[in-house]
Amino acid sequence: MTDKMESAYLKIKNNIINNTYKPSQRLIESQLSEEIGVSRNTIRQILLKLEREKLVVIEKNKGAYIKVLDLEEVLNILEIRELLEALIAKSAVDHITTDQLDRLNEILSEMEQSIQEERYDDYSKGNRKFHDVIYKASKKPEAVELVKTFKTQLVRHQFRTVLVAGRNFNSFNEHTNIYNALKNGDKKAVEEAIRIHISNVAKTIKDYYQFLI
Repeated sequence: MTDKMESAYLKIKNNIINNTYKPSQRLIESQLSEEIGVSRNTIRQILLKLEREKLVVIEKNKGAYIKVLDLEEVLNILEIRELLEALIAKSAVDHITTDQLDRLNEILSEMEQSIQEERYDDYSKGNRKFHDVIYKASKKPEAVELVKTFKTQLVRHQFRTVLVAGRNFNSFNEHTNIYNALKNGDKKAVEEAIRIHISNVAKTIKDYYQFLI
C-alpha cells in the first residue's frame, strides 16, 4: 500500500470509527474519491480492505455501506475478546517490567483525574493506553492483533459506555484491580479481573444497546 493510499485508508477508517460516517451510510466511490483526493480505483481497494475488517459491507449492484453490528454480534465478539484478553494478561504477568508497571500506575492517575473533571474523551484515551501497555508486555502479538481487530469493530459502541451513569467509576475500579493483580504477579487474580472487566462492558452494552449504537 502506497503512502497516499495508506493515508486515504486511515482517513476513511477513522471517519467510520468516530461516526463521521454514520452506521448504514452508503459509501459512494465517486464522492469519496473527490473528498479525499485519490482515484476511484484506490477507493475501491480501500473499501475491500475495510470489508475484510468487517467495518464495511459491499453488495453487488448496491455498493458499499457502513456495517452495523447487531447486539448478538457485539456480545459474541466480546465473549471471544474476554478469552483472548485473559490469555494476554496472564502472559503479561511473566514479562511485565517495573517501568511498565509504573506507566500503568501513571495512566490510572490520569484516568482518575479525567473522571473527576468529566473529561470522558480523555478517560477513553487513557483506557486504550492502559491496555496497550499490557499488550506490549504480554509477548503475545498474534492474540493482541486479534483483540485489536475486535476492538476496532466495537469502538463506536464502547466509546460511549463511559457516558452511562456510574460506568466510569466502575471501569476505573476494574482497571485498578487489573493493575494490582499484575503488580502482585497473580495470574489467577489478573484473569479474574480482566474477565470481570470485559463481562461488565458486555453487560453495559446489552443494557444500553439502543443508546450506544
